[in-house]
Amino acid sequence: MRGRKKAHSAQRRGSSRYDAQPFPAGSRYAPADMLTPDGYPKAPAPEGKKSAIVKNILLWTFEILVAILFAYVLVYFFGQSRTNIGQSMDVTLSGGDTVLLNILSYQLGAPKRGDVISFKPNGSSTSHSSIKRVIGLPGETVRIENGIIEIDGEVYFEKKSYPVITNPGMASEGITLGDQEYFVLGDNRNNSVDSRFADVGVVKASYIEGKVWFVLQPAGHRGFLK
Repeated sequence: MRGRKKAHSAQRRGSSRYDAQPFPAGSRYAPADMLTPDGYPKAPAPEGKKSAIVKNILLWTFEILVAILFAYVLVYFFGQSRTNIGQSMDVTLSGGDTVLLNILSYQLGAPKRGDVISFKPNGSSTSHSSIKRVIGLPGETVRIENGIIEIDGEVYFEKKSYPVITNPGMASEGITLGDQEYFVLGDNRNNSVDSRFADVGVVKASYIEGKVWFVLQPAGHRGFLK
């Protein structure tokens, strides 16, 4: 009898857990997801499979971080918004229109004649942003006489039709722009406080926030700025 017990004990010590008898269906000794269809315990996942899972998690994390960074860059350079105040840019923009700025444009280059820009009047960080159209560029002399804009003594013919200027302001004597200075006008020429007047004056490059490129709101005005 004692010999049988010793033999039975030796047999149990020499057997692997994978040689054990299958667990009965629904057995409380092992969860169902740890058993094969025949009721045998499943072998542990290979190391290679665990490594692949870790790599996939790291890859997904990296892709999410890249997507967040891309979204941030996109919003920072092209998605900053400003609200147009007043009627000085009628009919191009109406009062209350929300527009988007292209910040990157003037970090890579300089404003061009005809660009619609957003800037801080006199560089004041506490004042609301003003939106106007660039007319004069650095080094040029802008003069307005009899409603006609002259740049360096030559008549400036605009691409669109705007109201004839009735009040030339300081530009009646001519305004010579220094380095990094711009002369701006509102499209609603006779209802605009712009570079003709001391309240705004010439706009330094450092005052400029960006180029207006898209009208976001209201929905009826939505679209690229023309």
